[in-house]
Amino acid sequence: MRKNELRKIIADGKTVLNAWLAIANPFSAELMAHQGFDAVTIDLQHGPVDFQAAVGMLAAISTTPAVPMVRVPWNEPILTAKLLDAGAYGVICPMINSKAEAEALVGACRYPPRGVRSFGPNRALLYGGADYWQHANDEVLVFAMVETREAVKNLDEIVSVENLDGVYVGPSDLSLSMGKTPTLDPQDPEVLAAIKAICAGTRKRGKIGACIPMERGQPFDVSARDTSSARFSAMRG
Repeated sequence: MRKNELRKIIADGKTVLNAWLAIANPFSAELMAHQGFDAVTIDLQHGPVDFQAAVGMLAAISTTPAVPMVRVPWNEPILTAKLLDAGAYGVICPMINSKAEAEALVGACRYPPRGVRSFGPNRALLYGGADYWQHANDEVLVFAMVETREAVKNLDEIVSVENLDGVYVGPSDLSLSMGKTPTLDPQDPEVLAAIKAICAGTRKRGKIGACIPMERGQPFDVSARDTSSARFSAMRG
């Protein structure tokens, strides 16, 4: 199976730079993927991208070394499985607020005995190789988005879930859940403290911490300077 190069970057203590795609167009996806990003994530939660568009975008990203990832609209197994079968090498799932929800996410992304994902890779065989099913559990990355007060409260239980690779901070929804103005670049002290707590809790469990780089504040700088902790940052496009 084709290796997930993000795992090597993270294992080497380096930072992954991830681009986000909100335009439902394979040419746009291919253009972004050629810009040197380590990964490119197709956003199916917000914006006009549907499953059919995502398949074409996954194929377009595959013309480059960038690792293809998706953000699914919600924590449900059907679309998640179809996107994995279509060749996504990473899944980011929004609004994970509890250990049970994190376990459901992991279960949808992993083949038995680690999960309940049904066998049926199609384009994933073209991208990953004929032995895809034998190694997918070890190569596909799974991220739970932590973006509410409830999720922060339950963080340690969420990151304790086996086969969950890490968490992705959702700064806008986190700000909103705390009664603040939604923004990708929060400056409110309470929100920044929550993000730092997410960073610390994620690092404590040896999981990957991911966030959108902020123009100021940079609460994940602590994680980025710690070579024992994996990290992941993102740019939108």
